[in-house]
Amino acid sequence: MTDAVKGPASYFPSIEKKYGRPIAEWKDLIRSSPLTKHMELVNWLKSEHGLGHGHANALVAHTLAEDSGK
Repeated sequence: MTDAVKGPASYFPSIEKKYGRPIAEWKDLIRSSPLTKHMELVNWLKSEHGLGHGHANALVAHTLAEDSGK
């Protein structure tokens, strides 16, 4: 039996389906942005790439946590 995915990663299947890009591509975009603060990145994804708040927040939270080693 496998555990259900929890936290920000639980949004990943719906993000890929809705926006048509793999998660790795979104993470690359976040990492290549000159912005570094969580909410700046969330707002950028929303305004420049049309993501909803929850999806943008999940991507940023997961990417920043991954990069900080958490």
